[in-house]
Amino acid sequence: MKFGVVVFPGSNCDDDAYHAVGAVLGEHVEFLWHRSEQIPGCDAIILPGGFAFGDYLRTGAIARFSPVMRAVERFARRGGLVLGICNGFQILLEAGLLPGAMLRNRDLRFICRHVHIRVENTDTSFTCAARAGQVLKVPIAHMEGNYFCDPETLADLERNRQIVFRYTTPEGRLEDSANPNGSLAAIAGICNRERNVMGMMPHPERAVEAPLGSADGLVIFRSMVESLTRHQTGSNAEVKASVPA
Repeated sequence: MKFGVVVFPGSNCDDDAYHAVGAVLGEHVEFLWHRSEQIPGCDAIILPGGFAFGDYLRTGAIARFSPVMRAVERFARRGGLVLGICNGFQILLEAGLLPGAMLRNRDLRFICRHVHIRVENTDTSFTCAARAGQVLKVPIAHMEGNYFCDPETLADLERNRQIVFRYTTPEGRLEDSANPNGSLAAIAGICNRERNVMGMMPHPERAVEAPLGSADGLVIFRSMVESLTRHQTGSNAEVKASVPA
């Protein structure tokens, strides 16, 4: 299978995502420049963290109009896996591929440290290798990570089980002190209704090896590989079944 990591001017976690998928998991991965209009042969796309276009105007607002995003949108509509990390999450929100918006952190300060997030559901292509309620230790690094949406959207997210991660204590408790940026309902990550597009503010690609302080982020990437493998196996089985004996 093949992963594509999109590179925008100002991306600074593209190499980390490339390393996590290519060096740690041993999967085929390629960089995709933001001006690319095609994403040929990709099974999954990662929009990495950073400061796309310097985050001028509004986080993700300019990157949303990069030519590659038209291809990403088509890819997502066809059911392709798309993971947006930090700035990538912000871009997905601006592109309308996920609902809601990002506000400045509650304390109006840039935050860079490890946090704990709880896996809220495992029926997504990004958490199928995790356990429901599992607590992951992963780093954050952002200024605008305060997720917000209107009450109707929040109700939809809850009803459709689209909230994938919440900020918690190391023991998995929801406490205001464990919510680093003031996100509504302690939301750290959400997916679309179809469950093939996910955005998260924490950086799993920075938590894939023990020397980094945690390898918990691997569960996200392993889930994607597992999901893609199951899909490809199922597709091959359908093809074989359709061939006359």
